[in-house]
Amino acid sequence: MSTRTTVLWVPDWPVVAAATSEEVPPHQPTAVHDGRQLTAVSALARAEGVRRGMRRRQAQGVCPELVLLAADDARDVRMFEPVAAAAETVVAGIEVVRAGMLLLPAGGASRYHGSEDALAEKLIDAVAAGSGHECAVGTADGLLAAVLATRTGAVVPPGASAAYLAPRGVSELVHAAVTDEAASAVAQLVDLLHRLGLRTLGQLAALPPTDVHARFGRLGAWAQMLARGDDERPPARRRPEADLEVATDLDPPLDRVDSATFAGRRLAEELHALLVQHSVTCGRLQIAARTDEGADLVRTWRTDLGGWGGLTPARITDRIRWQLEGWLATSAVETARARAADDPAARARTRTARDAVASGRDPWAHDDLPADQWHDEDSRVVTLVHLSVTALDVAPAGAEQGRLWGGPSGGDLRAHRALDRVQGIVGGAGILVATLQGGRDVRDQVHLRPWGEQTEPARPVDRPWPGRLPDPAPATVLDPPEPVDVRDAAGVPVVLDVRSGMRGEPAWVRSAADGSRAVVGWAGPWLLSERWWAAADDRPGLRAHLQVTFDDGRAVLLACTAGGWTCEATYD
Repeated sequence: MSTRTTVLWVPDWPVVAAATSEEVPPHQPTAVHDGRQLTAVSALARAEGVRRGMRRRQAQGVCPELVLLAADDARDVRMFEPVAAAAETVVAGIEVVRAGMLLLPAGGASRYHGSEDALAEKLIDAVAAGSGHECAVGTADGLLAAVLATRTGAVVPPGASAAYLAPRGVSELVHAAVTDEAASAVAQLVDLLHRLGLRTLGQLAALPPTDVHARFGRLGAWAQMLARGDDERPPARRRPEADLEVATDLDPPLDRVDSATFAGRRLAEELHALLVQHSVTCGRLQIAARTDEGADLVRTWRTDLGGWGGLTPARITDRIRWQLEGWLATSAVETARARAADDPAARARTRTARDAVASGRDPWAHDDLPADQWHDEDSRVVTLVHLSVTALDVAPAGAEQGRLWGGPSGGDLRAHRALDRVQGIVGGAGILVATLQGGRDVRDQVHLRPWGEQTEPARPVDRPWPGRLPDPAPATVLDPPEPVDVRDAAGVPVVLDVRSGMRGEPAWVRSAADGSRAVVGWAGPWLLSERWWAAADDRPGLRAHLQVTFDDGRAVLLACTAGGWTCEATYD
């Protein structure tokens, strides 16, 4: 898939940024070096024969008047910000690829300004007026074609990127690399392609994609995709609205949930005042804290769908309190449990902290223990010295765009508000939401998180997961699994053998709840052996899954282990 992409490029930006910072006259040949070799060269230096990759002494021998400046990535990024800000006055959102280059989707911007040529003129004029630097702009289908078109200021017609790239050498792929590490990997790929006789991008694009992936791996597939004028993803717009943040230093440091929540209440009121002052809403809240040991704790929460006025100080405070309880209470239980093995008083503290967390009370309140059994050095497990709250995904109030078939209904909004109110009563972990995560077993693929909390699953879904159960996925996963008895037509139990697999064909399944049911169809078994490298006590052992349909039309997922058969889930 390709997207009309416009690329804005300031040639030799590391040299331009270094020369501007050091006030080097523009008529001087200039180059940037990293202590080992030249990393960027100005046009005047190239005219004298200086090239990237030269050693310092070799470059000075070619051009004695060459001015050498030290490389500084932070300086390059910092000084490129005025260029990005100037371009953003023409287009609402941009994506900075690297210092000196940015890109944007050209479709809507070109229609707004009249044409792609008019868009290029607007960008060039805005950058010159806003930053004082000259830039080049090019447009094409796909990233690589747009980058190469920028070098000549060309506009490649829609659908012509593949023909535009075909006669060019495969060495042009290095221009699409973002980092030095990626450029080094692409250079090695280009050298391999040359040795195999592939000289042009057209030759690379004509190869079967499966063969390219099998021979060159992920990098080769990426290179062929660019050579065909396609994109791995469309340009991601940078939001011009800044995130709003409020923070406070906790002096003295706090280790109690109630005290920290009181400080969080003040931050919630300040953040809400900022949102009202700027007439904006936010899609997510990021809560961050720093401990006295220098550890940073960060968690992001999704806000409700109430739009303008939906995120009140009380709602912000609730999320701060839930997160502080999670950080402080969890640490209290873990530390007390660690000391419980050899300390009777620690075992008592473990029970107290665990009961407090289960009942929603502050785990630091130990009214049921004598004072001499809880020492001050034990209680200060986590001490917070800094607390901040940031509003992310900031957008103008009332600017939320409805969905294609209409926005959320009033019933949806009322349900979200009701869940927020209930969560405020029972606590952050009182309402859990099930999401999909990676795994082989149906039980492993369920990830539970508190309502509104934005946490990534521990196991990504997009991994291969060999041995994973095939689709369709069951509708209901039983917790706990229901023990069943599986027998063949002769009444002999069906068992799982490590070497030969399942012995016997299931004909009857008996459970305590439903009695005996006749099997009319089954699929499998799918054998699964996990953590074979672990010790024998920690190894789950061999497991087999079986999909079974009964004579009444119902379907279930059965699992067989050394302990027998269980019904894991049911299908609709």
